[in-house]
Amino acid sequence: MIEPWLYPALTAVALLTGFIDAIAGGGGLIMMPALLVSGIPPIQALGTNKLQSMCGTFVAMLNYGRKGLIDWRANLGTAVVVFAGACAGVMLVRRVAAETLALIIPLFLLANAAYILFSPRMTDEDAHQRLSARGYAPVGGAIGLYDGFFGPGTGSFFTSSLVALRGLGLTRATALTKFFNWTSNVASVLLFALGGDILWLLGACMAAGAMAGGWLGSHTAMRFGARLIRPLLVVASLALTARLLWAWFA
Repeated sequence: MIEPWLYPALTAVALLTGFIDAIAGGGGLIMMPALLVSGIPPIQALGTNKLQSMCGTFVAMLNYGRKGLIDWRANLGTAVVVFAGACAGVMLVRRVAAETLALIIPLFLLANAAYILFSPRMTDEDAHQRLSARGYAPVGGAIGLYDGFFGPGTGSFFTSSLVALRGLGLTRATALTKFFNWTSNVASVLLFALGGDILWLLGACMAAGAMAGGWLGSHTAMRFGARLIRPLLVVASLALTARLLWAWFA
């Protein structure tokens, strides 16, 4: 049974993570430990976290879309592949332990942080694209699979790969990340719901906080652009790396 005080407490945490997710991703770094410390079983913590994340990301996605920062039609095919990848990831997480990924992913996150920190492409200016929207679809599908299976750092991986491979400016890449991340969250929520692994009342309370945070975060990101998004991406990647390594060795 969930203690009554946890509802407002976790809603407040969701507001913070929704704000962070809307700008740089990495909110799960805060939310998942909070859910687990609250005594919620891991699989239900995963499902409930995906529900609140889906709602917060939806609000951020709409805000970015209204500003014309998302080309819905050009990226619909990739979104479908991301959805399929996330479904496969959720089915996989029920069969495979995540300990190996917990050791490998920090290496990717460190590389991700280094790229964000040192690459001259990490600005709001669009650059030459190395992959078309269709060519990027397998990359998006792989990140979607990872999100369904494990999750931490998904937003950073989407954003960095969209800058590096699609040539998008950082704010536009962040906006498109929300579309892809929302798609993978929808897939995850559907499958977790079918398995009965979502705490709906708690998830609804947290979703309200995440939506408020997503609204605030997306407006903040659009106002300040790359000069805010870039350092937050680096901080999120390094913090997540430290958290995963600590969990592994502890």
